[in-house]
Amino acid sequence: AFALYPLVVLWSEQFKEVHPHVRFNISAGGAGKGIADALTGMVDIGLVSRDIHQQEIDRGGYVINVARDAVVPTTSDQNPNLASILRQGIKQDEFRRLFIDGTASKWKQINPSFSDDDLHVYVRSDAAGAAETWAAYLGKSQEDLKGIGIFGDPGMAQAIQKNPLAIGFNNINYVYDIKTGKQTPGIRVVPIDLNGDGTLGPGEDFYGDLDSLTNAVATGAYPSPPSRNLSFLVKGKPKDAVVIEFIKFVLTDEAQSLLLENGYIPLNEKQLLEELAKLN
Repeated sequence: AFALYPLVVLWSEQFKEVHPHVRFNISAGGAGKGIADALTGMVDIGLVSRDIHQQEIDRGGYVINVARDAVVPTTSDQNPNLASILRQGIKQDEFRRLFIDGTASKWKQINPSFSDDDLHVYVRSDAAGAAETWAAYLGKSQEDLKGIGIFGDPGMAQAIQKNPLAIGFNNINYVYDIKTGKQTPGIRVVPIDLNGDGTLGPGEDFYGDLDSLTNAVATGAYPSPPSRNLSFLVKGKPKDAVVIEFIKFVLTDEAQSLLLENGYIPLNEKQLLEELAKLN
């Protein structure tokens, strides 16, 4: 999963300080690839950013949750409708018209106060946790999303930045600059009008910086989906001593303490104990 990749790189570096003999080979890809590679035995751990399907559990998929994050709808900071979008947000049923029905080809078909410009919807071309999670928020699955297919989270962010009339979705780590906490130049979060009243109220406006958004995910103010668990998937209950040691490590306070400053939400004490119990 692209969502987990930067975090696992950090965790592996931390782990190697104590276990210098352990070698990691970490690669980024959509969640579908991580799951498939783990279930076929190509990798020890698959990185997963969506709910696991029953058929994946039936094939031996064993899931340990390690963090939380969120998918957010995105557009260009040059979108001619940006001021209206930031003031009003977009409602769930309007997102459904965009991404599921595929019936809007102009911005004003979503909201009469928007411009008459063409509208371009971007979705993911790869099997992606972000796409599955965004589709779940709209009551569907990734196969139901309609739009122009873009590969990968970095690719989606770049495509959005280049097209002022596009709308898509990204993991929060590809929208916010981790160092400044501000949204990356060229891309803006499209706020969700959660109560559907046509304005973005104080309880819905938490996108200004990364701290505000991660806090909204942690408290549940930002709904799930599109917030979600990030997980490791192994084939069967882990037996390899090094794999078990690494998973136990990522569930320690030391490893979890890296999360907030890097745009993720740590698991709470109860969640950590539940995940550790899966290893016993």
